[in-house]
Amino acid sequence: MTDSNALDAEDRKIVTLARSARARNGVPEGAAVRDETGRTYVAGTVTLESLRLSALQTAVAMAVASGARSLEAAAVVGEGAHPAEEDLAAVRDLGGAGTPVFLAGPDGELRGTFAAE
Repeated sequence: MTDSNALDAEDRKIVTLARSARARNGVPEGAAVRDETGRTYVAGTVTLESLRLSALQTAVAMAVASGARSLEAAAVVGEGAHPAEEDLAAVRDLGGAGTPVFLAGPDGELRGTFAAE
């Protein structure tokens, strides 16, 4: 297990926002991304009859829809042990290879940092 305090303040912030979105909305995952200007976009899992998006895909889509040109970092909070490949691909599409994706458990403890390669 990695100590969440090892993250800088801005990275801890997106982990905290992702955790809050998960808890507030009662969804399986919460996510947050930070764009090139420092703006953050926070989302939860979307499960509709006609649309299913992970929390991270939703956060990336929100950033794109708001005019973000790139991502500095992303965070996802949930039960998983590894971000889904589709989530890493969405981050890579906007942020480029090497954009860090922080994965934390529901307790906010960092489980790992993954690169969107």
